[in-house]
Amino acid sequence: MIDEILLHNKRFVDEKGYEKYLTDKYPDKKLAVLSCMDTRLTELLPAALGLKNGDAKIVKNAGGLVISAFDSAMRSLIVAVYELGVEEIMVVAHSHCGACHMSYSHFHDEMLRRGVTDDTLQTIRKCGIDLDHWLEGFRDTPESVRRTVETIRTHPLMPRDITVRGFIIDSETGALDEIV
Repeated sequence: MIDEILLHNKRFVDEKGYEKYLTDKYPDKKLAVLSCMDTRLTELLPAALGLKNGDAKIVKNAGGLVISAFDSAMRSLIVAVYELGVEEIMVVAHSHCGACHMSYSHFHDEMLRRGVTDDTLQTIRKCGIDLDHWLEGFRDTPESVRRTVETIRTHPLMPRDITVRGFIIDSETGALDEIV
């Protein structure tokens, strides 16, 4: 698959397909969106939000979560605010998310099946990594959005003048419901 992608990329560059995407690093709408990496949202999310290339910084991860105050999603949002001029943040979870009801026990069994040893998992735990928390999903999507919004709003490095709002997007229709 990667070799096919590389062939496509060569044609894309040779034919100057990139020209319609040219922009700079600053989001025109001063907006950052934290959302899930779900493939259903790849094109649906920006289309449903009316965003085009260059409008917003879009941060994606499994579940659209900030799982700790100093994880990579929170780091990206802090950089977006201080370095890139973001003034508003949307947290956008989605319906039928695979991270809902995700559990470490499932990953544990899959890891063992694919060759990761219990010794490796124990070494990681001894280094202070709580795999149960790190690979845990959520049970209640609206509550997950509320927690993520609150973590961003109250982060000690987040300016208080930044607007942070949470939503759930229907992963079929693109309809947004605000979570308050």
